[in-house]
Amino acid sequence: MGLKTFKPKTPGQRGLVLSDFSEITTNARPLSSLTKPLRGTGGRNNKGRVTTRHRGSGHKRMYRVIDFKRRDKAGIPGKVASVEYDPNRAARIALIYYRDGEKRYILWPVGLEVGATVMAGEQAEIRPGNALPFQAIPLGTQVHNIELQPGRGGQIVRSAGGSAQVMAREERYTQLRLPSGEIRRVLSSCYATVGQVGNLDHQNQNLGKGGRSRWMGRRPSVRGKVMSPRDHPHGGGEGRNSIGLKHPKTPWGKPALGAKTRRNKSTNKFILKRRKIGYGQVR
Repeated sequence: MGLKTFKPKTPGQRGLVLSDFSEITTNARPLSSLTKPLRGTGGRNNKGRVTTRHRGSGHKRMYRVIDFKRRDKAGIPGKVASVEYDPNRAARIALIYYRDGEKRYILWPVGLEVGATVMAGEQAEIRPGNALPFQAIPLGTQVHNIELQPGRGGQIVRSAGGSAQVMAREERYTQLRLPSGEIRRVLSSCYATVGQVGNLDHQNQNLGKGGRSRWMGRRPSVRGKVMSPRDHPHGGGEGRNSIGLKHPKTPWGKPALGAKTRRNKSTNKFILKRRKIGYGQVR
């Protein structure tokens, strides 16, 4: 894992910083039985209306089916066959050959090498790549791919470099410190994978030019203050000026910064400490 820079021969290479892909062990195509077609939406819903702006174009790619559940392979050891690039996520993926003949992709954690053995279940060792229920994971262990409901599969801490820490255990629940700093309770019967997600230097990359963003399916974003008043609340005025509003807004007049978007109050009881609020204060 590392980064590489370039001797600039074009303007786009001047600030370009990319991964060196040193952890990738194969250039072969992904396993065809574990891929699906991925159709671009252009940010539009089933009615053809734009619901997510600045999406579109991008390189064609196949979706790699990742095993986020792991619990249905409990007690069956698997061997790491290769570490591969996945264009659909920041993390790398590892191809596992299980002893029963099945093959699956999992998220590649730091320290998991080709030829190593991984396993899921309460009897599995505390090693990177092994999946266990929280009741079998020692305090202080770093984990990722965390279930919030038993059997549903990992839902959080799945991006490159992500890891949560097991803090405490109380009755049926385990306390976790998430990457955001939030402390949350999760049922001890939920599964998690030991270790930290690989490709730690992903956040230090610099695309170098706008075209590389287009290859990823990101269309350009235009500032609201350079628009006209009919197109954006920030628009209007002569020359360069401030937005003229107390708070930034979206093109539809809704608050853009600082507005609370969390509406699922039924899970407040699981959050012991919010990211930016003191212990025990939940909003």
